[in-house]
Amino acid sequence: MEAAAGLQEAAPVTLKFDFNPKLGIDNPVLSLAEDHGPSDVWLCRERPRFCLLSKEEGGSFGFHLQQELGRASHVVCRVEPGTSAQRQGLREGDRILGVNNHTVEHEALEVVARRIRASGPRVLLAVVAGQAHDTARARQGDGALLCPTLGPGVRPRLCHIVRDEGGFGFSVTHEHQGSFWLVLSPGGAAERAGVPPGARLLEVNGLSVEQLTHSQLSRRLWQSGEQVTLLVAGPEVEEQCRQLGMPLAAPLAEGWALPTGPRCLHLEKGPQGFGFLLREEKGLGGRLGQFLWEVDPGLPADKAGMQAGDRLVAVAGESVEELGHEETVSRIRAQGSRVALTVVDPEADRFFRMVRLSPLLFLESAEAPASPQSTRSAFGAETEDPPGEDTTLPPAPRGSRQCCLYPGPGGGYGFRLSYVASGPRLSISQVMPGGSADRAGLQRGDEILEVNGRPVDGEQDVDRLHQLAEAEPPLCLKLGARSPRGWSGL
Repeated sequence: MEAAAGLQEAAPVTLKFDFNPKLGIDNPVLSLAEDHGPSDVWLCRERPRFCLLSKEEGGSFGFHLQQELGRASHVVCRVEPGTSAQRQGLREGDRILGVNNHTVEHEALEVVARRIRASGPRVLLAVVAGQAHDTARARQGDGALLCPTLGPGVRPRLCHIVRDEGGFGFSVTHEHQGSFWLVLSPGGAAERAGVPPGARLLEVNGLSVEQLTHSQLSRRLWQSGEQVTLLVAGPEVEEQCRQLGMPLAAPLAEGWALPTGPRCLHLEKGPQGFGFLLREEKGLGGRLGQFLWEVDPGLPADKAGMQAGDRLVAVAGESVEELGHEETVSRIRAQGSRVALTVVDPEADRFFRMVRLSPLLFLESAEAPASPQSTRSAFGAETEDPPGEDTTLPPAPRGSRQCCLYPGPGGGYGFRLSYVASGPRLSISQVMPGGSADRAGLQRGDEILEVNGRPVDGEQDVDRLHQLAEAEPPLCLKLGARSPRGWSGL
């Protein structure tokens, strides 16, 4: 009764996550298999349990959340019957400790709600029962309860594979229905796409393989055509998740060699405004969305890399996919003269809809190397000696554009530099697919005119640019036209 009274006195902010009852049964392969052994890190009653929730288009997860008065803990105050939340074992009084791979116990309620909304159609919650939470809090004081998270590089991978002359570059072994492992062909397409050796296969193009037979899986792979996107987990990831009691859930995945991704555009209003039109209309699957049109050449939106037909998914990092037109416009106006917009083009929209994951989960994905053996870096620089013929580059054109980059979890911006001594010019010589630079629209041959507002004009700027890469982000570049000369690979 005291716990119930405590809930009634909680802060009045209540967030509702409704649910479309047409949703089918949630994927059992991604559900937590309880395994309470003597080597568990947490006592059974205080060990977080995991609920993987999913929703259909236009629906939500089926629970209400509020914050306790005078405390940072987030309480599930109601669970709708027949919803994903109920089927996955979420209960009234549960405290939410983690959202996907983030510990949230001491975050504000608005931040927690933002993380849940930004997760898209699937979210993984780490929760603990209210009584166990209070017992642990009384014993530990105000310190955060232990909530398991996976470190960088030890997470399931979403890998996009393009078929070559050797096929997809893997074969499949299995023990029984739904349990599949991949055997890689050395140097094949799968290995180049980042699939780790001995990986367990979890999903194909966003659909679970847990209920498939080997022949059904083979048919699904064949039907994928020339490209396929796999959710996989290497042996070390499987083992760590088993020890932590975590499911191999898709919202935990990091992207490797993805064909496309979200782009974060940083706009500063000019005398003629931002230079684009926001319009609500039906997009993929007939769902309403906020689309960007009439991008005026030369104005801030165009310089930031906005393309007509982009769909707006977030303003200042906060998802707007569930908002109507007027509320989205209000969010943009509230940012003042500087605004950060996260957008996806039609190709990216189709891709993330297929894999049933929010593009916001991959906004800061670490840059994937070209192969598992290659090194991952922020960016590199190379100096080229001028050949015997005329190598003087033409002056940068008047039409330039601004681009602000944020590093991924691995610390990289995802591009390499080339310096031509006779220019002098700094140019982009390589852009890592799916990296921060790629998502911001940088391309090979782009000339760098300014870095964080300071002009660059010589070889000494290579070292200065490396130093700036280690400073507080963002890294803001002013880019000229692309050089007419190509650059050799590194």
